[in-house]
Amino acid sequence: MARPHEELYELCDCLRSVSVGLDSYEPESQDLPIIDSSEEMGEIGVVKTQNREVLPGLRFLREEVKRDLQVLQKFLDDPESTSLPPLSTNAPYLVAVWQELLQARGAVAIYRTFHTTAHPHASRKPKNGSAKEHGVKVDVVADNGRRWIRVNTIKNSRILMEFREMDSTTAMGTLRSRMENLISQEFDNSVLRMGRELLEAARANPHGSNEIPSVTMRLTRLDPSLSDTNHETSDPRIAYTIDCLQRMGIDVQLGERQDIVEEMENTSAQPIIFEPTTHINLDLSALIALISDTTHSHLPRDPEDANARFIPPQRYVEWKKQRVRMLSDSPDATGTWEDSGIHSKVLADQAQQEMKKGLLQDMHDRLRSISPDLQNIQFWTTQEARQRCLQIVFKIAGTKERQRAEALLSCSICSQTTAIPTHNQFWVHSRYPSNFVPLMPVRLYPSSEPDTTSLGSFQSNPSSPFMTSLASTCRNILSQEDISRLRESQSPPSHSAAPYLSNDEGEIPPAAVTLANPKLTVHTVQSMLWGAALGWTTLTTNRSSVKVLLKEMKRSTGGSALAYEFPDGDETARASKAAIWMVKPRSLAEGSRSDCCSE
Repeated sequence: MARPHEELYELCDCLRSVSVGLDSYEPESQDLPIIDSSEEMGEIGVVKTQNREVLPGLRFLREEVKRDLQVLQKFLDDPESTSLPPLSTNAPYLVAVWQELLQARGAVAIYRTFHTTAHPHASRKPKNGSAKEHGVKVDVVADNGRRWIRVNTIKNSRILMEFREMDSTTAMGTLRSRMENLISQEFDNSVLRMGRELLEAARANPHGSNEIPSVTMRLTRLDPSLSDTNHETSDPRIAYTIDCLQRMGIDVQLGERQDIVEEMENTSAQPIIFEPTTHINLDLSALIALISDTTHSHLPRDPEDANARFIPPQRYVEWKKQRVRMLSDSPDATGTWEDSGIHSKVLADQAQQEMKKGLLQDMHDRLRSISPDLQNIQFWTTQEARQRCLQIVFKIAGTKERQRAEALLSCSICSQTTAIPTHNQFWVHSRYPSNFVPLMPVRLYPSSEPDTTSLGSFQSNPSSPFMTSLASTCRNILSQEDISRLRESQSPPSHSAAPYLSNDEGEIPPAAVTLANPKLTVHTVQSMLWGAALGWTTLTTNRSSVKVLLKEMKRSTGGSALAYEFPDGDETARASKAAIWMVKPRSLAEGSRSDCCSE
């Protein structure tokens, strides 16, 4: 004898299975095209799981399944439930969403809401009193953002109720008159409205720059061949509804998925190796690292030697204490003399990082893997990055670091002459042989930001979806800036760094931060934009800015831009070009060395 509510027991078992699957679910690898040359790295170029993004919306699906499972289980455990009508549950919908997620390739989000108009704060709740903007829900965003899947669990009985309401308003009773109505008058119902809303939202939210996502509607319980209890044959308007959706361009899938594999097959894919491009884009932090004494000087013998190298001399400690006391009454005095010890520890840590694998050695090895003779390697930077680098060098660098800056950036800052140092002078005080990495000449981009004219003079690499989205994000951030303010802060470069210092005390003018996000500086975003627009790898030590930019990309694309895509769809490929190359910072350390401090 069948149990009462047998269908609910089956749903309960199914939900329990889904709940277990969700707890162990791991999305497909979404390694970012980033080289991370830090101590956390294993094999060269292999991005570890720190760069993987958690699937947005997964937690909400998991919570909904657990909540419905608890409600359903409580109902079935109640002895009086046998005499009660079946419990209304959202379980069929949740199971269908889970099944779509399991089968989707390149899933990047669940339960994502899209808006049909530009709405930069769509994820935020409206303020009190403000109207709530209507959004279009997509159950699974798949194919790295190119495909939207929406589940609809409407039954034949429910849509037939809509048809009967239509019939009552138009006084149509016969099948023939209903068929004539499909042609003579506008035909509409909730399923068609959902389809139109999805298409409108897809057009308003293209993938990348202009690719409109495809839309799939999974109609799990709508059957055009099923006869209604009150009719000898099925209502033709159900089939016509499906036909309308298909003519709109929607991929319509009927019924629940069959033979769902609850555990994703482990393909044991080889890790992806990201390589730099032959043209390297340098931001300000990379320029400083290339000039740093830590990068070039002989390595410490051991960690103790690294720490001893940057112990502040006693005379410096006494001077620092005296200066702090002098400035203690100033509202701008925020430092303490102990800051010098913190600074020394940072420099010692950088020296120990250099002991593990030097910056130039890492660059040499990676670049030789793509150009054995290094003949095709070029380095580029923005005028603003060059200018600020010279300001910093003029203010705090040691003599050897200044000489490297002169050679690297083709200028004179240590003397009154206009003679440009030779390239070999960059390597004079380095532990590496001359031209170990072909850094010079570092070339300058023709403008602060790339435009159609300036890009026309370059041979750019094919743009990946990640690069396209990174460039778009940078442009959106920079579009909010006041042009006049930027022009004032970015004066043209010259051969002398001294004029850049904006006051009598020779203080370095602060870098302009972006209006869109105060954690980003304008020159950093401009550098990233040039690299992304040209499809070149950007070398940087600025890990925090990279993280902020990734968050901005994720916010604008819903995570689709952060999913790695194989080049030309070749999933057997194990190497691809990196968009960003992150290295550990190297500060200008020569003036802080205890073994070469001057009075």
